[in-house]
Parts: sequence; structure tokens; C-alpha cells
Amino acid sequence: MLSEPRSGRLAAWGNALLAGLVSPDDAVHAIVGDDAVHRVEGLPGETAPVGLTLALGRLRGLGVTGFRVALPAPGHPLGLSGPPAFNARALEAEEAVVATGAAYGLVPEVHEAGPAGDAHVEVVWHCLPVRDAPPADVPSLGEAERELAEALRDATETLTRLDVAASGPMAEAALDAYRARARRGAAETLAPGYPPRAVRVLELAQRIGLLISVAYENGHGGAVSASEMAARGEALRPVERVARRAQVAAYNAYVEERERS
Repeated sequence: MLSEPRSGRLAAWGNALLAGLVSPDDAVHAIVGDDAVHRVEGLPGETAPVGLTLALGRLRGLGVTGFRVALPAPGHPLGLSGPPAFNARALEAEEAVVATGAAYGLVPEVHEAGPAGDAHVEVVWHCLPVRDAPPADVPSLGEAERELAEALRDATETLTRLDVAASGPMAEAALDAYRARARRGAAETLAPGYPPRAVRVLELAQRIGLLISVAYENGHGGAVSASEMAARGEALRPVERVARRAQVAAYNAYVEERERS
């Protein structure tokens, strides 16, 4: 999830399209990425799923002026504002896009077919009504950047002290995340129109998400006792939460900046 959610691509390039910074074809190409096709179901006035180009144009006509991202997890409705039906569907998908200017939300449903390594991926975005209210628990870019640095430092110190990353991947990945912020600050991580700070925050959040995934996939690392395993989990969970918050803050920065101006 933390690498590059489909909701992030749709929100970022949808915002660039609404701002007139990219063409519809370029926006759709970036949103679809390596997937085969994306369609939108449940659009007002449409009785069947439609393609992304038509859907984005229709949403603009309905009054949509921007897109935000939600990355909810159990007990943490990050970026959501209701109603319960939409929140439940977004929680199941672990992501959603929430429009501004008109009360609509989009939740992806992913279908895969074909052999492993050559899967054919189709995505259906379900368009549902949302509540016009502030999104839950989304920090500012400045807050997100500070939280990332603090959480990563605390987690790295804890894991190093417990020697639960005996092979060194956690500490090495943590250092890589910091180096990446300086080395790739201008990377084209987001669509045109986003502030450089959003790019920086998203890049760091995604790299932290990657190291968390690697840490979980490698089992318990060097931890050998139940208490060490528990401490390792306690160190990782808040970092993962902070990284998700930062990712949402980065994707939502375009709308937040426009609303402040």
C-alpha cells in the first residue's frame, strides 16, 4: 500500500488535469500505469461503467474541483469523512479518493486474471456519495515531515538496541530514506502542480513504507524472545501509521494549498 496506491495516482493526476496542467490522455495514462484498464461505475447519469476520460470529465461537470486521498486502516479512518457505507468500502480496499467541490468518492476494486507474473489487471472505481466534512487525521506537510523524521529515528534506535535487525536491513533502509530525501528531492514522484515539499514528503514516506514491508516480510529478524518480538512490533506500528499520514498529506497538498490561497 505505501509504495504507490492507485488512489494516489488518480488524485494527483486528476488534480493536474483539473488545473489544466496535463491533457486528459496524459492523465489517464499516468493513472492506469501498468494496469490493463480502469473504469468508473456508479457515476450520476450513467447506467454502466465508463472509461476514466469520460468519468473525469463528468466529475468536473458535476462540480468537482479537486481530489484528496484516504488510506484508512482498522481503527484509523485516515482521510475519510463518512458516511459509514463509504468508509466501510474504503476500509476494505484500504484506500479511496474523496472529491472536493462535489460530494463524491471513488473506491477501487481490483480484478486480476492470468498466470503469475503475467497477470491482467482491471480496476473498477465505485463512485459513491460522501459527507462534505473535513477528512480525518490528515496532518499538514510540515507536521508530516517532522513526524516522519521523529518516528523513523525512534524506531531505528529501538530496533538497533534490541538487535532485531541482525542483518542490518532496517538500519540501512532508514539511512537510505534520509539520503533519498536529499538525493531525490526533485524526483517526479507527483503530478505537475504539486509543491516541492510534497514531493519530498511522499518520497520519504514511500521509502519508509518499503523498509517496514521488508522488515515484516523478513519475519522477526534477530529477535529471539517473545518480548523482543513484541518490542519490534511496537516500534514498527507507529512508524507505519506516521508514513501513511505523511503519504496522505503529500497527495492532498495540492487541494490544501489551493484552498489556502
